[in-house]
Amino acid sequence: MSSTATPEKRRTALDALHRALGATMTDFAGWDMPLRYGSERDEHLAVRTKAGLFDLSHMGEITVTGPDAARLLNYALVGNIASVGLGRARYTMICRADGGILDDLIVYRLAETEYMVVANASNAQIVLDSLVERAAGFDAVVRDDRDAYALLAVQGPESPGILKSLTDADLDGLKYYAGLPGTVAGVPALIARTGYTGEDGFELFVSPADAEKLWLALTEAGAPVGLIPCGLSCRDTLRLEAGMPLYGHELSTSLTPFDAGLGRVVKFEKDGDFVGRTALEAAAERAASQPPRVLVGLVAEGRRVPRAGYPVVADGQVIGEVTSGAPSPTLGKPIAMAYVDAAHSAPGTTGVGVDIRGSHEPYEVVALPFYKREK
Repeated sequence: MSSTATPEKRRTALDALHRALGATMTDFAGWDMPLRYGSERDEHLAVRTKAGLFDLSHMGEITVTGPDAARLLNYALVGNIASVGLGRARYTMICRADGGILDDLIVYRLAETEYMVVANASNAQIVLDSLVERAAGFDAVVRDDRDAYALLAVQGPESPGILKSLTDADLDGLKYYAGLPGTVAGVPALIARTGYTGEDGFELFVSPADAEKLWLALTEAGAPVGLIPCGLSCRDTLRLEAGMPLYGHELSTSLTPFDAGLGRVVKFEKDGDFVGRTALEAAAERAASQPPRVLVGLVAEGRRVPRAGYPVVADGQVIGEVTSGAPSPTLGKPIAMAYVDAAHSAPGTTGVGVDIRGSHEPYEVVALPFYKREK
């Protein structure tokens, strides 16, 4: 009898620590990751009101170096990476030739000719392979650095104070979507002011050998102000409230950035050709003349929670589909993101429902995001 061996799940440098903390672990893109440590709601509210500590070491880091690094990234990605300043970061996407989204990315410019591309865990290999393929003819090297980094994130209103107690890096001067090298709790780190929660916060790229020391130092420094460890489950509800797309839900190869309402990341004005340009120019024209389905927020009138794939209905007709749904701890109601026909996309539209197992539950269409922190 032949048996197919299941591939071994990858474990982060903090795996033993998560288990010691009693985390519920889950398979995520081939990684064994903490889903929650205690109550998802408590973890979510800690990030909104105090601070949360995340292990994000499953994200995919790819370094691009060489004289043509910027030119290569301008060709391979839809954004204008050549215009990213030293120490700054940019949200962008990598698309197929037909305009379909392969992944959404953050690109950091670390040095004059050195960039770090951070991909979603589920797409890291695809992004790596695409960049290697697209590098042909450019004087640039694409390096898989996934094993070179552990990634910790401190998110929430108390995060600047917690980090300041552990570093002499200039956090006050560090803008949103910027990064600087520094030392945190004696550990060399790239300190980035980015995140996926809708809150202020920092992502710390460190050597896997230093991850445990840093986690323990952050835990200790954050304890007096209410920092707790947080799993992937509350990360999902936090990003949903903040209206941030998740690959495989709001973004996919069957959608262009224009379909996703993120056409602003495509920079046609940059020099030279880029992969997907022709298809994306056509998509931009289509979106301008007759918008396809529009990504909107839905807030429940009742208590039933919509899930990805549930049909959105109006007047007995299917007008769209839920991409993400969950109970919102901040709003106290179920919420969802959904692609709906343009005719039903205006905020305040009522008479819209979600088909939850045959029952049409009433929802109101709202503008995204559901939640915005006070500056």
